[in-house]
Amino acid sequence: MSFFKDLKVGYEAGNKEEYSGRKSELENQYWHQEIAVAHIEDINSKKNINIGLVGYVCDEGVKRNQGRIGARKGPKSIRNKLGKLPIHFKDKKITDFGDVVCIDKNLEDCQKALSKTITKLIQQNVLPIAIGGGHDIAYANFNGIKDALKNISKNKIGIINFDAHFDLRVVETQPNSGTPFNQILTENNDVAYFAIGIQQQSNPKELFEIAAKKNVSYVSNFECETLSEALKSKLNTFIKEIDYVYITIDMDGFSSAYAPGVSAPSTLGFTPNFVYKVLAFLFQSKKVISCDIAELNPDFDVDGSTAGLAARLIDYIVQIS
Repeated sequence: MSFFKDLKVGYEAGNKEEYSGRKSELENQYWHQEIAVAHIEDINSKKNINIGLVGYVCDEGVKRNQGRIGARKGPKSIRNKLGKLPIHFKDKKITDFGDVVCIDKNLEDCQKALSKTITKLIQQNVLPIAIGGGHDIAYANFNGIKDALKNISKNKIGIINFDAHFDLRVVETQPNSGTPFNQILTENNDVAYFAIGIQQQSNPKELFEIAAKKNVSYVSNFECETLSEALKSKLNTFIKEIDYVYITIDMDGFSSAYAPGVSAPSTLGFTPNFVYKVLAFLFQSKKVISCDIAELNPDFDVDGSTAGLAARLIDYIVQIS
């Protein structure tokens, strides 16, 4: 395919059949009725799209990081839940541009393919929401944003990561789902990183040392009970120093009571209510340029609750964007 020329990657255009839900004689009632689908090569002919979904069908990064594989099934699982949700937003045109698919363990080309897709969406004034897939999706999303902004003078990107883990591991042999933010901070000077929900038991001392060395801002899971004035102040300070906000949500940052279907579940994570409040606060800045949701693993989900939560997060982002 010409759009992904020279990349060893699979691609599947958006598929309406992945969305299903309650039948209704009325229009604009459910996501499955209104979601549009398209091929990424056709984006230039698409008009007035507000939000573009793209799947990252890849868990090679999780495998390399010695995690429980299955995240490649995340996008399909999320779409299944998303289609059933009722619509409460207005004047939003959303199009699903399908999946980039990792083949032959080629994580790097899959990341490059997603980056190209993110760049194209942003250039068309579309807010990308990428759905994974392992958290190596973050390296791809960031590079896509970076490329889209390369000709803009004020282009400092601030990363907000909802996560139990820093994902700041040093690349020893190959990049993986635990290395994306180390890669980003090592390769770029004009970038800032704020992690929300860091758990001491999920990160060895080395990662806290790397975070300190690279001037990473973070709050622990114990500071995520509510959107406190202290957290608002920290976020405001962070946002004022950047030009664009990239939001990435790792589902393992949630308590396993809400998100059991992840590679590394934890009972100590934050609640959906907390994340909703922070997302609303961040979108008030008008600086959000791209989002993604990572690490949903349907193989370990319970009654589809984690996929359902991921779908509701997407629905909420659409409402507040």
